[in-house]
Amino acid sequence: MAKTDKKLSNKMKKELQALGEDNIEDIVAQIEKEEKKRVQVIETVVDPPSRRLNFSFVAHPDKEQLILYGGEFFNGQKTFVYNDLFFYNIPNNTWTVVKAPAGPPPRCGHQMVVTSANKGQLWIFGGEFASPTQSQFYHYRDLWVYHIDAKQWEKIAAPNGPSPRSGHRMVIIKKQLIIFGGFHDNLRDYKYFNDIYSFNMETYKWTKLEPTGTAPAPRSGCCMVSLNDGRVLIYGGYSKERLKKDVDKGHVYTDAFLLTPDKNDINGTKFKWVQTKIGGNHFSPRCSMPVTTAPNNVSAYCYGGVFDIEDDEENIAGHFFNDFYQIDLEKLIWKNLMLTGKKEKDTKTRRKKNKNGVGNDKDDTEEMEIESIEEKIESTTISDDGIFKVTVGPAPTTSGSTSVFNSEQRTRIFQPSPRMNCGLAIKHDEWKTLIADNTSTMEWLGSDSEEGEGEEEQESDEEEESSSEMDTE
Repeated sequence: MAKTDKKLSNKMKKELQALGEDNIEDIVAQIEKEEKKRVQVIETVVDPPSRRLNFSFVAHPDKEQLILYGGEFFNGQKTFVYNDLFFYNIPNNTWTVVKAPAGPPPRCGHQMVVTSANKGQLWIFGGEFASPTQSQFYHYRDLWVYHIDAKQWEKIAAPNGPSPRSGHRMVIIKKQLIIFGGFHDNLRDYKYFNDIYSFNMETYKWTKLEPTGTAPAPRSGCCMVSLNDGRVLIYGGYSKERLKKDVDKGHVYTDAFLLTPDKNDINGTKFKWVQTKIGGNHFSPRCSMPVTTAPNNVSAYCYGGVFDIEDDEENIAGHFFNDFYQIDLEKLIWKNLMLTGKKEKDTKTRRKKNKNGVGNDKDDTEEMEIESIEEKIESTTISDDGIFKVTVGPAPTTSGSTSVFNSEQRTRIFQPSPRMNCGLAIKHDEWKTLIADNTSTMEWLGSDSEEGEGEEEQESDEEEESSSEMDTE
């Protein structure tokens, strides 16, 4: 085995020499060394971020700002991986890039969560870095925190954390980071994970959790959100398996699980896996569908995604989506949404009564979105369990979305184009284009053979290019 590894290592060195590339571990170490040389914080108002995917995107918990970090871009010949940190000021419509000393090296496929604790913090774990030729990949296992108010990066030196990975998911429950799943791929072999770790944000200690019950299958790219009662919901995801040399088969999951804390556990380390079902308007299978929670944490929102259609063992065509879904986190129900703009003021401020007749103020964003589509659905079934009264609309169409608008109405309603792995954050209650997609400025440097592979592939590329638009709601 050692002899084989040595041969592979020598072969890799020769290939890298021919490409003019250094070993990727040396590249990452050099970048981090250069970051440490920075001695002051530099904030610059800049143009909007360049095209990218697999970045992280969150809403500032206390201010009218959106925060974007990292990502990658491939122009047909070269891969670019970023470590820039952008703040978008919503009222002023301005982008500011912040360069603070000793920050993380460039990455994509990582996870970033935000908290208002300690005057605001961004926590980042894992991800990957690709060499310009994509001949090498490096997966991170590092944990960083950016102190928003102090404009200061801190690398957390804590042992016993997760192995290197990307495509994992991370949420905050109480004062813990919870990390699940992901994958590691070094071009020779790959592995998907279903392990789960917690990081105590007060003691700075990692714990590998060992929940009872049947765990989800190993996967990456799932939807994962925390619930107000301390549970964690996981839906979907993706993995692949090797059928034979150079032939892999992907699997898109549509199952759901709840990670449920032990009520008698005072340390927050005992959990149980419980498989569950999410009711409501179900849709066609997909992966790479981002999820974000509303400020009140009673709803989560998902957008887009992709499903690979395998023509044969070697040819795959991706079908992209642009439908918008809500998960009611209290009832565990999917709802298909379409934003139609602000409702009249008297309608928007209506109060819903509970079973005792007491008014219950709902989040304006949630009420506007749900009513814009649910009020148009003809009820077919009513279920009342004494706590929740649920009205179920007609069965979804074969496309996976419930259509309640005619073609003329849909033409007037703005909806971002189909995409996968987009950034998704909730701040206001209607779509607004922040960065228009101008494909005329995009230059593809792929080979002539790649450019002439047929109209169908060109159409697929056009769909994928549209993912560079940025919209907010």
